[in-house]
Amino acid sequence: MPSFALNYTTPFFGADPDRLVKVARQAEESGFEAIYVPEHVAIYPGAQIGAWQVPTDLPFPDPLDVLTFVAASTERLLLGTGVLLLPYHHPVTLAKRLATIDVLSGGRMRLLGIGVGALPGEAAAVGVDYRTRGRRADEAIDVMRALWAEDEGGATFHGEFYELDSIYSYPKPLAGSGLPIHIGGSSEAAARRAGRRGDGWLPGGSLTNDDRVALWELVKSTAQEAGRDPGAIEYTRMGSLETSPEEAERLGTEGVTRIIVAAPAGEPDEQCAQLADFAERFGLGKG
Repeated sequence: MPSFALNYTTPFFGADPDRLVKVARQAEESGFEAIYVPEHVAIYPGAQIGAWQVPTDLPFPDPLDVLTFVAASTERLLLGTGVLLLPYHHPVTLAKRLATIDVLSGGRMRLLGIGVGALPGEAAAVGVDYRTRGRRADEAIDVMRALWAEDEGGATFHGEFYELDSIYSYPKPLAGSGLPIHIGGSSEAAARRAGRRGDGWLPGGSLTNDDRVALWELVKSTAQEAGRDPGAIEYTRMGSLETSPEEAERLGTEGVTRIIVAAPAGEPDEQCAQLADFAERFGLGKG
């Protein structure tokens, strides 16, 4: 059976600290493995994701600040981004922030999901050429891993976008291997990135099941071609509070290791009650 994580959709729940803490603590008490939050750096008129036109006044609190706040109010919940838009962050400063969160949370910054973004105006707002975002993401992953590694000579990297010569960054993540990086995205490019560089893959929700099966095979075959172990790559899927135990078992047979369910609507007490009911149905936190 896959593990379960909670997707706390900040654009719809806002930055209410009391609600956030209450729901996060309930998720932890109920046996959820992790909490995920999304990111958008900037929205503009006409911004559209699929068929959805994004309202310009939706709140998107900084996901790493939100997770730091959650970490201070919980003890076990793993911290996840679903997804952080990697090309819009400088990897040197981002590596420092992530390592700091990991250390302060006792090693819980374990589910860093990254994507490349789908809004050209958002890229322009942070001075990034939208056409380069995939290559930037690849380099950023390599830069962060170099900075997290214990190397007496420091981190050295020479790429198209980033240049480092014997750069040291402390603290390091608590795990000596650095932080796992899960690749989000529903394209073949994202699946190949997951196979070449990812510790996990998180496809979007706009795919058919056949599409997901085909892309997961692409993740694994790309990993094998790159000399990596396909069996070491985690597979996370989006689900819902209506997911049945039978459906979860089926997803497990497809290789899914984690299912993310969206936090329910309603007042905080209603949200917590629904999370508790879901956990009871699956026997979360029991043995």
